Amino acid sequence: MIITKSEPFTKNEIDGLKEMFKVYIKTVIDIENKICIAGMNMHFEGEKILLEQGSKQSNIWGGGIDLETSEIDFNSFINIRPNDNNLKNEIQSEEIKEKYKKLTEYFFKEILS
Repeated sequence: MIITKSEPFTKNEIDGLKEMFKVYIKTVIDIENKICIAGMNMHFEGEKILLEQGSKQSNIWGGGIDLETSEIDFNSFINIRPNDNNLKNEIQSEEIKEKYKKLTEYFFKEILS
């Protein structure tokens, strides 16, 4: 179940997103347009949807939520982008990481508050 939202996910939506991995939800967020896609098997699926909707590559970042610890991570192969000074899976810019974290907390406030 892949869901695209620009507002927080509901409890029912989050329950549906848990079906894929049970203890982890993959997320891809356009940090400028504040759009989140969640529930895909691979991050590139969410990235593709956002690009098709007009998002800029440099604004799209991937990560996820560990549902057992409520920890947000910033790791995805889509984050490897030398043109954006990101040479690793993890988001390296503290500014981008903070935006991603705040947006993840907003979109998933039902389970992260």
